[in-house]
Order: sequence, then C-alpha cells, then structure tokens
Amino acid sequence: MTTNLVHIYWYLSRAAGFAAFGLLWLSMVYGLLITNRMARMWPGGPTAFDLHQFTSLLALVFTGFHMLVLLGDSYLSYSLVQLLVPFGSTNYEPVWVGLGQIGFYVMALVSITFYLRNRMKPGAWRVVHYLSFGSFVMALGHGLLSGSDTGAWWASGLYWLAGMSTLFLTVYRILVRNVALPPAKQAQAIARS
Repeated sequence: MTTNLVHIYWYLSRAAGFAAFGLLWLSMVYGLLITNRMARMWPGGPTAFDLHQFTSLLALVFTGFHMLVLLGDSYLSYSLVQLLVPFGSTNYEPVWVGLGQIGFYVMALVSITFYLRNRMKPGAWRVVHYLSFGSFVMALGHGLLSGSDTGAWWASGLYWLAGMSTLFLTVYRILVRNVALPPAKQAQAIARS
C-alpha cells in the first residue's frame, strides 16, 4: 500500500494528461467543425461553439493539474520552476516535457482569445487561433515522446485517432473552403490558410 501512495502523484498526472489531451483534441474537432460548417449538421453551430470553448478551457484546467500534481511526486522531485519554465525539467525528458510546457502556454494564449475576440481585429484573432494547431502538435509530441504509457495499445490508439482525425478535418476544411470559391479568390484563401 505504501508503494501505491508513493506513485499516486504520477498516476494522477498521467490520468490528467490523457484527460487534457482528449479535451484539447475535442476542442480542435469542434473548432474545425465550426469553420467548415459541418457543425450545422451536428450538433448545431451555437452548441459546437460552446463545446469548443468549454473543452478548450477544461483542457487548460486538466493540463495545469497534470503539471502541478507532480510537485507531490517524491521520485521526480520537480520544483515549481521546473514545472513552469519550458525546458527547465532536468529530471525527466527535458526536451519533450519542454515541448508540452510551450504547448500549454500557447493553448492558454489561444483560449484567452475567446474573451478578447470582440476587441481584436479579425485577422489578429485568426492568426492567434491558428496557433492552436501548434499547441495540438506539441501536446501530441509531448505525449508520444515523454508519455510513459505511449507503448500501450490504448494510448497509441488515442494518439493515432486524435492525430489522424484532426489532420482529416484540417484538410477537409482547406479543400471545402477553396472549392466553394471562384478561382481568383482560391489563391487568396490558400495564401491566408
């Protein structure tokens, strides 16, 4: 029983990390559904937007817990600075943990735009929101390359499903957006994407 208590922080961090990744993935899916109008079919535009915003913010909460719960882990002995400063981890996979830390900060920046959208120029808002793709890729890389469960079938299945579905919806968004436009506007849309 004592052994389980020693590892409880590690287990909590792993569980929170998977929950955060799953929520980030759902946020990406809902965001892509909104932008290519698939959300009109299901679950509906306003509902998809609310789910997009909610899953994004909840992903931030779970990611914060994923990081901060490691303060209790006596095996890795992380300090608050190591958890908050990108690439400050010297205890475990510093590059891939640092990638996850940067992904968290990018995710936070993108999530703030939910509240600043009315104060931002549409082009600036769009550019900041495009950073969510980088955040997703960093989270995926962090999970794949520093996750202790990556070798498990269910973990690799989650990463494959999330990565491939996000890639599919992104390509679909680009194709649908550009096919519906006249040829002159297609070049402009491709340049902006």
